[in-house]
Amino acid sequence: MEIELQLSQGAPPIFDGENYQVWAVRMKAHLDAMDVWEAVEEDYEVPPLPTNPTMTQIKMHKEKKNKKSKAKACLFSSVSNIIFTRIMNLESAKDIWDYLKKEYKGNERTKNMQVLNLIREFEMLKMKESETIKEYSDKLLGIVNKVRLLGKDFSDERIVQKVLVTLPEKYESKISALEEAKDLSSMSLTELVNAVQAQEQRRMMREEGIVEGALLAKEKNSGGDKNKSFNKINNNNNRNNDESYPPCPHCKKTNHPQRRCWWRSDIKCRKCGQIGHMEKICKSQNEEAKAVHQEDELF
Repeated sequence: MEIELQLSQGAPPIFDGENYQVWAVRMKAHLDAMDVWEAVEEDYEVPPLPTNPTMTQIKMHKEKKNKKSKAKACLFSSVSNIIFTRIMNLESAKDIWDYLKKEYKGNERTKNMQVLNLIREFEMLKMKESETIKEYSDKLLGIVNKVRLLGKDFSDERIVQKVLVTLPEKYESKISALEEAKDLSSMSLTELVNAVQAQEQRRMMREEGIVEGALLAKEKNSGGDKNKSFNKINNNNNRNNDESYPPCPHCKKTNHPQRRCWWRSDIKCRKCGQIGHMEKICKSQNEEAKAVHQEDELF
């Protein structure tokens, strides 16, 4: 049952020497959930049982001893191997907690230096063109929360001002609209992030629509070019098949040039002696050749 309870409460946060303030807050909450924070905070002594203890006394004695042991085990399991070697010889959970607090939380001077470094990081941070407002605000909040954990105040208004003055130029129109519609000095960071996110989503939808429209237009143009090429080929073929010429002076038709006309009223055929066609298109010549061919087949 105890193992199932621990699993349901989650594993303890691991401290590796960095961000002590964050770890200390999470670890205290974990020890509270395990019902052993009392053993860390008070470091009470467990008196020996009397000569003839009652069942209640035995139960209370066992619970207090178990809480002290469990608190010590939780702290041992919540630090890295390197830090464990520094606390492994300490007797109680309170000794371990006090050692880590003294070693890593630092004195007032150290805390002030940490705060200054964090504020400098906050002031230097700028939003990148590729970042969303949510990603940028999360970075700022991460720095601010570290400052607050060190015991220093940091107002939400200061965060909002930081976001407003460091937003890229593409958000200028949105900021102007917000200035006209709302009092920015009283706007929360959540309101500002939601307002800017709405603009980001609209811009993204427009860009997706433009890209989609360009692709459709390209596909349509590509299909149109193919149809134009196909029609051009067909037109060329039709023009070749049904090519038109000026009226022939001999037969008056328009489907052939004058030099290819078979009807020539000024020419006499040397084969049949008739006027009106040349020897090479003489029907009597073709019929004679056909008769010879049939005769060859018979013999």
